[in-house]
Amino acid sequence: MQTILCMKWGTRYGPEFVNRLYSSICRNTKRKTRLVCFTDDASGIVDQVQIEKIPQINLPAHLVNLPWRKLVMWKYPLGGLEGDALFLDLDLVITGNLDEMFDFEPGRFCVIENWTQMGQGIGNTSAFKFPIGKYKHIFDRFQADPDRFLQQYNIEQVYISKEIEDMVFWPQSWCVSFKHSLKPRWPLNFFQTTPLPPATKIVAFTGKPDPDDALIGKWPEKRWYKKIYKYVRPVPWIAEHWR
Repeated sequence: MQTILCMKWGTRYGPEFVNRLYSSICRNTKRKTRLVCFTDDASGIVDQVQIEKIPQINLPAHLVNLPWRKLVMWKYPLGGLEGDALFLDLDLVITGNLDEMFDFEPGRFCVIENWTQMGQGIGNTSAFKFPIGKYKHIFDRFQADPDRFLQQYNIEQVYISKEIEDMVFWPQSWCVSFKHSLKPRWPLNFFQTTPLPPATKIVAFTGKPDPDDALIGKWPEKRWYKKIYKYVRPVPWIAEHWR
């Protein structure tokens, strides 16, 4: 049984994001695979998804809905789960087979090399695999003294990257950023549609636009001067894979 994890809290992403993730996993795995969603609201999520409550974490109120909350995935025990688990953010699009990600470097922390910090040893936690319980110190140390780590690190993925020595990056062709890897550069983004390389397994949508925005060629931006270059043409392949 392959285990894939996700988290849903607050109102930014509705149950349709979890349901799309589940159906995408079914299309892109040949082995028996389960999706386990840690959430504070399971309404509207299909019955085939295993639901677990989000574990408690010692966080200041203004950070509880930010990515720091993902540190609960490193807690042990974790919903009675064991073995390697693949964590996926809700705001990504699966475009290729995921079984190979479970075969890659078993028993190690596998993560995307962050696109904006290449060569600095920083992982992007949009998609990462880890052996449940092996690195429980990530959660335990933070839980015991959150102020220390919040002062030292600006985001949870930097904290994780610095606290785990046995880290390996996914092949760069597998996990790409819509914004940093694929979208044509300005001014070509006004004339060219964002391509999808054939080796891609996961397209991450960090920041804006989200997949539903990029699908229709919308880039939410309130500041008028950034609209000069923050533009994306409608992306047809999102509809094919994000369903």
